[in-house]
Amino acid sequence: MKQQTIYLALTFLAAACSQPKSNEGETASAETTEPTLGLEKLWASDTLLTTSESVIYDETNDVLYVSCINGAPPDAKDEDGFIAKVSPADGSIIELQWVTGMDAPKGLGLIGSTLYVTDIDDIVAIDVTTGEIIQKTTVPDAVFLNDITTDDEGNVYFTDSGANRIHKLSADGELSLWIEDAEIGGPNGLLDDGDQMMMVAFGKGIFNTIDYASGTITQVADSLPGGDGIEKTGADYLVSSWHGRVFYVTAAGETTKLLDTSEAGANAADIEFIAKSNTLLVPTFFGNQVVAYKLTK
Repeated sequence: MKQQTIYLALTFLAAACSQPKSNEGETASAETTEPTLGLEKLWASDTLLTTSESVIYDETNDVLYVSCINGAPPDAKDEDGFIAKVSPADGSIIELQWVTGMDAPKGLGLIGSTLYVTDIDDIVAIDVTTGEIIQKTTVPDAVFLNDITTDDEGNVYFTDSGANRIHKLSADGELSLWIEDAEIGGPNGLLDDGDQMMMVAFGKGIFNTIDYASGTITQVADSLPGGDGIEKTGADYLVSSWHGRVFYVTAAGETTKLLDTSEAGANAADIEFIAKSNTLLVPTFFGNQVVAYKLTK
């Protein structure tokens, strides 16, 4: 397991040092010829959000939570990771190290007043009213826990990108292995979507649906290298590529590139979308920021 973990960490770092400077290697399906969609930049946070990986909006408290790995490699047991609180209005940092005591926090999921965070091989529960860690659950044989999604029944699903697994933490606290498939290609982003799960693979760059009832995996779109985060807008989706790109993907699999910050050396990690204001939030990983954009149609 240790060798697999080190290998995945090096993969992340190698990608950071050799981010593509053009669209070379992407197929024509990665963008349409005349996009009708666009992004208008609203604000960018300070660069204190070191190695910002995921962002989630808490509508009840009108605040953003940002997971910060705080340096590389992203699987180091160094106890320096933290969660920050950020204003959704202008990106100002409310409290930088709001929650500490983690190693490399990544995916975020919110159920009521409990924030769930993946941390290498732990799933961490935080009470947002106090900012205290209330539970840590170690996942057996975990390699590189990554993104999180939650459903209406209070279940938490999360990926292990290094082991091609998706785990489930039930509403009553039971941990189980939901899916394991060596052909997934490094599952990363997840999104609960009614009777199906949406999943994007980091390694293969494929956007899939997973049927809850049968577990059948069906491809929706490809050519999304470094697939990271997924958000829904209407009947369609926003999918980020860690290399610095965000794509608009229709339910039919038609793909339009909306953002490309790879030339600037900024990544696009686990995104968030606030539907009521059409605001896309992009954590830039090694860019150490969250950047907000207005989605225009």
